[in-house]
Formats: sequence, structure tokens, C-alpha cells
Amino acid sequence: MTIRLLPDDQWFRSKNGNGVLAGSPLTYFGVTDAGSKILDAIETNSELPQNHAQLTDRLLATGAVHPVPNSPSALTDITVVIPAFISNAESHVHLEKLVASLVGLTIIIVDDASPHPVDINNAHVLRHDTNKGPAAARNTGIAAVTTAAAACVDTDVMVTSAQIATLAAYVVGPRVGAVAPRITCVNDGTFTGEFESHHSPLDLGSIPSLVRPMSRVSYLPATVLVFNVQSLRTIGGFDDSIRVGEDVDLIWRLIENGIDCRYVPSIECPHRPRSSMRKMLKQRYDYGTSAALLDKRHPRAASPLRAHALLLTMATTVLMGYIYSAIIFVVPTMAYFVASLRTTTIPMRTRLQLALKAIFSTTRLLARAIMRAWWPLFFLASFVSLRIGAMFTFSAFVPPLVGLMRNKPNHPVRYFIVRILEDVAYGTGVWMGAVRTRSLRCLLPVITVRRSVAR
Repeated sequence: MTIRLLPDDQWFRSKNGNGVLAGSPLTYFGVTDAGSKILDAIETNSELPQNHAQLTDRLLATGAVHPVPNSPSALTDITVVIPAFISNAESHVHLEKLVASLVGLTIIIVDDASPHPVDINNAHVLRHDTNKGPAAARNTGIAAVTTAAAACVDTDVMVTSAQIATLAAYVVGPRVGAVAPRITCVNDGTFTGEFESHHSPLDLGSIPSLVRPMSRVSYLPATVLVFNVQSLRTIGGFDDSIRVGEDVDLIWRLIENGIDCRYVPSIECPHRPRSSMRKMLKQRYDYGTSAALLDKRHPRAASPLRAHALLLTMATTVLMGYIYSAIIFVVPTMAYFVASLRTTTIPMRTRLQLALKAIFSTTRLLARAIMRAWWPLFFLASFVSLRIGAMFTFSAFVPPLVGLMRNKPNHPVRYFIVRILEDVAYGTGVWMGAVRTRSLRCLLPVITVRRSVAR
């Protein structure tokens, strides 16, 4: 199967056309004239030269470009596994609609001891006598798969056969082990529907990505997840001892075994919102509890923040309200990062833009970490330190205010409060998970001193 290559959104070409800067963290590639012709072909979506493999493999491995298959996989080569815990008749109706949308595919439904028995035509139903959780249900279904590709699909999402076939084309070869579409949330007119349509933790954005821990897209949800079955079996499938975060653990184990995982937002699958605010906040709390367990299996990968030491110092100065110090400090900070790219042919203006972007991004990520992981510490410390109080206030209130202006919700006051509460709920879960595992490592930042790399 042939593919075309799509440049990453952080792709910057130098003026003379012989280099490219892309990926997260940013990596600069210096290329020859022959390499420049390959980059031209990628940018113009033209046929690649015959000698492209060495360079394009490097670009693919760093996330600088993204593959786009030209044709979908055959439906006969794909099996869909649906873990099901059906609690009422309404959920069963939705499951029937989901199965009806997957016409032409082999479907295995694993009834995980549902209170409402699963009875679906055109699907093979396997049953658990006791509830074992979604990871175990998926493993039961995957064990019965005989095709080269499999798709795990949750019962509260809608996806079509054509979408599954397109995603399966990514995992035909051994290079990519798993791929996921964008999971959007249906705005059903309720407050939770409107809120999650803007802030669903399953929605990873509109930009394609190579998945890597602590990057722009650091995991893939198992809501809709398509696998190369051989790659999945190589790592032993899902860890059924984990009830929350089992999909994150699986993706990270694939990556640790040298198997790529990719996010393809050009395909969108709508997901039902939580039925109440309480259930929505409970979901955020549960996700938070998984951080410590994930950190135990994948040390430092679940850290709340990764930042360069110089940028982190700059961001801390800004959030603490030292405005004049920040203005003075921004000059040497930008000078350092501009100088770190001096061996490249990137124009000075682009280097300045990248340095400024790094400062803003680090400030935003620091504020996010304060609210999603460290808020108990900052809340208590704010009573004894005005500067720490300023950091906490900025981190708590500015993101919701930005969201208000950007999203214009129908219930602005409730929106503002819930934006804060969802971070508090997640952070509470992180601390509870840390207490249960007796490890605070999942709360520690990863501070680096690495510069941009030229290759």
C-alpha cells in the first residue's frame, strides 16, 4: 500500500530550502540538495524520489511528517472488539446502533457481566461471569481475533466501517502498532454536553501526531483504537489489573518496544457526554488516580510537567508577578535559545518566534500543572506567601477566563466554576493515587537543559 506524507504543523523550512525544523521537542534536520528535493515533494504532495527512504524514515520517526494511506484496508481483514457493560435498555439500543454502523466487519462483543443481558444479531457475543473491567474484556475479544487488524470500540461512541477501514490502513505493516481517530463529544444541549464538547479529555485536538509520552499527544484513548494484532500480542495485550489508564499503559508499552502509535484527527468519531456534572467530575478524578500507577510502570512518563530549566525559571517569574524582572529576564532567555540554533540556517526572525513560543508554552504548561497536580500545595502556601498566591490565582482563573472568551458558553458562571473544579478533581485523584502507591514521583516535574538538536 502506498502512502503520502503530511508535514507536521511545526515544520519550518530554511530560506535556502536545505533544512527543516519540526517535531516536539523541535529537531533541526540539515539535508543535501537531494534531500531538499524530497522535502519539496512532501510539501507539494508530489511523488517522492526513489531515494527518499532514509530521510523520510528519519522524519517519520521524529514526528516531523505523518503518513496518509492512499486506500483503506479490506473489511475482511479487520475485526471489531466491543467491551460491553450494559446497565439499561437505552444503553442496549445505542449498542445496537453501533453494531449497525459497522456493517461488513467481523464483530466480537464481550459482555462483561452486564446487568442488562447483551442480545445483538450480526455479532459474536462472549460473556464474563463476573465483571473484570474493560482491559480484561478487550483481551478476551482480542484472543478470539483471527484477522491482521483489530479495532477496540467502546459502546458510547459512534464509528463507521469506512472509518475503521481507513484507520486500519495505518497498521498494515509492522511500523505502526496502534492508531486512533479524534474523539469529539456530542453537544446534546445539556450543560455537560456543551462543556465536554469544548473540554473532553478524550479529544486530543485537530493536529495529527506521532504519540510520545510528555509530548503534545502523549497517549491514545481506547474509545476507538485500531491495532496491528501481531504488535499487540507481542506486548501481551492490555494489563487487566488496571481499571483506569489501561489504554495509556498499553500505548506506552508499544512505544517502549519500538512500535509507533499515531493520532489521526482527520477522522472524527462522536462520543456521548456524561449524563451529569457529578459523573463528569468523577471521571476526571478517576483519570487522576491512574497517574501514580502509570508512573510506577513507566517512570517519569506521567510527570505533570516537562520543561527546560531556563524556560521554567522565566515562567515562574511571570506567574509570581515579577513583571519588571520578567521583562529583563526575557532578553537573555531568548538570546540563549536563538544562539542554540546558530548552527542552522534558520532565519533570525523564525528563531525569535520559536523562542517566544517556547516561553508562552512553558508558562501555560506550568499553570496547568499547578492546577492539575500541585493545587493542594499552592493553595496552602498561598496563605503565607503573596507571590505563591499570585501563581495560584493566575493558574486557577486565567484559563477559565480565556475559555469563556473563546467558547462563549450558554452558562458562563457555571462554566467558569466547572473549569476550575475539573482540574481540582483530577489533581485530587493524582494525590489519592500517590498515597495508595506510596510514591510521590508522579507529582515531580521533569526539568531538562537540552538544547534543540541539529542532525
